[in-house]
Amino acid sequence: MIEHTEPATVETSIIHMTPTAASKVQELLAQENDPSLGLRIFVAGGGCSGLQYGMTLDEQQEGDTIIPLAGFNVLIDEMSIGYISGSEVDYVDSLMGAGFTVNNPNAVSSCGCGHSFRTADGGGEVRGCGCGH
Repeated sequence: MIEHTEPATVETSIIHMTPTAASKVQELLAQENDPSLGLRIFVAGGGCSGLQYGMTLDEQQEGDTIIPLAGFNVLIDEMSIGYISGSEVDYVDSLMGAGFTVNNPNAVSSCGCGHSFRTADGGGEVRGCGCGH
């Protein structure tokens, strides 16, 4: 007799944050001195590749996925989670400037500025983002 078993579920992290990025978020949250705030990471239509990343300090909203990370909460809305699941957030401080970057395995192309991207399913309408790339 052959037993039928369901495949094991594989849990993947929704978002990974480098220690440098986590430290920068902690610094920004400390400046705000508001324990109700977390880091909201979202995706919106726009940019020259069709979709663009956004980050802001925000309070939890109904329907958010909440990820406790490095002493603070990362907040992601339902629409954005499918676009950024599996991504890594880093903070880079270089001669060209400082800021957060997202390494997204779901992106099949991205703008030269690194702030906009396109997915394999063609998510987003391509427009100019003004980055010069």
